[in-house]
Amino acid sequence: MDAISADLLVTVATGAAGEAGRQLWAALSGLVRRRPAAAEEPVTGEVELASLAEAPHDVARARALSDVLALRAERDPLFLAGLTRWHEQARTLETGQGDTSNTISGGTQNGPVLQGRDFSGITFNDPGQGGAR
Repeated sequence: MDAISADLLVTVATGAAGEAGRQLWAALSGLVRRRPAAAEEPVTGEVELASLAEAPHDVARARALSDVLALRAERDPLFLAGLTRWHEQARTLETGQGDTSNTISGGTQNGPVLQGRDFSGITFNDPGQGGAR
């Protein structure tokens, strides 16, 4: 299984992915809170999960959670299966990773132009074409 990226964990923890992100955070929380299969040296990730919940934009806390999730997955096959399913669902979220290419062509553009990737909830108050009134 691929490591869970810190960027993905931050996206889910901050709620930046909307309702899907909130559901994924709840699912991850439930998975982490399940009792580990092995009784020796239980590694749960609950401390790291709570830490990220307190400061959801903190990439270092997200990395710490990613590390402990990987460690627990190595030790607990049932956790690995659940985490793999969770990760497959979570990968559908846009996390800002990846390439983007922006092109403007076709003459004069009237109005705002926004270049980037993964925008949502953006509105423009257009006073109309032709300049200020």
